[in-house]
Amino acid sequence: MIRIPKHIAQLTPYKAGKPIDELAREKGITKIVKLASNENPLGPSPKAMDVISKNINQLHRYTNPAAFRLVNAIAKKINKLPSQIVTGSGSDSILQYIVTAFSDIDDEMLTSEGTFIGWYVNVNKYGRPLKKIQLNNYYFNLDAIADAVTEKTKIIYLANPNNPTGSYFTKQQFDEFVKKIPNNILIVLDEAYTVYAESLPDYPNGVNYDLGNLLVIRTLSKAYGLAGLRIGYAAGAQELIKELYKVKLPFEPNMLAQEAAIAALDDDEFLTKTVELNKVSLNIMKTKFDQIGIQYVPTAANFFMMIFHTAEFAFLFNEGCLNRGLILRYVDTFGIPEGVRINSGTLEETKFALDVIEDVYFQLKKKYEVSI
Repeated sequence: MIRIPKHIAQLTPYKAGKPIDELAREKGITKIVKLASNENPLGPSPKAMDVISKNINQLHRYTNPAAFRLVNAIAKKINKLPSQIVTGSGSDSILQYIVTAFSDIDDEMLTSEGTFIGWYVNVNKYGRPLKKIQLNNYYFNLDAIADAVTEKTKIIYLANPNNPTGSYFTKQQFDEFVKKIPNNILIVLDEAYTVYAESLPDYPNGVNYDLGNLLVIRTLSKAYGLAGLRIGYAAGAQELIKELYKVKLPFEPNMLAQEAAIAALDDDEFLTKTVELNKVSLNIMKTKFDQIGIQYVPTAANFFMMIFHTAEFAFLFNEGCLNRGLILRYVDTFGIPEGVRINSGTLEETKFALDVIEDVYFQLKKKYEVSI
């Protein structure tokens, strides 16, 4: 019998939002709206779709291991040197490479409760000790994280805006934080939702920093609408990027993903429409939540996290929405069992979602006679 290492046997794999076809099979529902995975409701960038069709006949070729053209396109976009960029199959793969390249088995990983589950999974599957600091009213507590640093701490993971809460920390807060962290501790700043937050005047755009112990992680899955192709990248000091190249798989992202990413990065019109639709959809949601009395965390991303009085109510609310054809994300596995996340949608999707949410919420509230 094959022996499974203890840290693998105890590992809970990442659980994604329920797929539309799976819900259709389970419930026999024809009208389904999925607002669970922070995907772009406009679909993929048109420029990306066009370039994919033009490169189909190159599928028999291996891609450039260094993703030369994509790396240069990203470097130009964020005003970095190509040697400061490494790409991968989504930010999850980049996070995996970071754990591999910059930590040993006993090195401690420090982060927060209630943040991206992908970080937890990557740390746990490599058997690294994981220390999590409580959120402060659903916000990262940077002071408490800095105070929790020990001689065993090797990597600190921060997400800004945070997933699944949508909250963010300011430039002043981040500036004060990095001053407290020794330069032999790596800070990983996950900016998966920065496109939605960068217009905020106090948002600390990570790529504007020049620190030897900082890696900024970004993805094209969200605002650029390329989640199905899996494209992510890290930006940081050349010395750090060089180490990541040693451990990354050689032929990722795949060829079509690279071509689509290059085109999407140049699709400013699509990105503007994406950000504008997100603002409209979230404003409609906020108005309805305030009207019917659902609590939520103010967001800087493309989603809201609704907050309910108990984990049981949140679970039943999510199930009730599923039964009505609305796929949301119950975020208990992120460490927030009282939370349910919903991302922005088209105007039609937003209206459908809010009609379902209102009906399910009041049915549960009446059944359990709760006052929230």
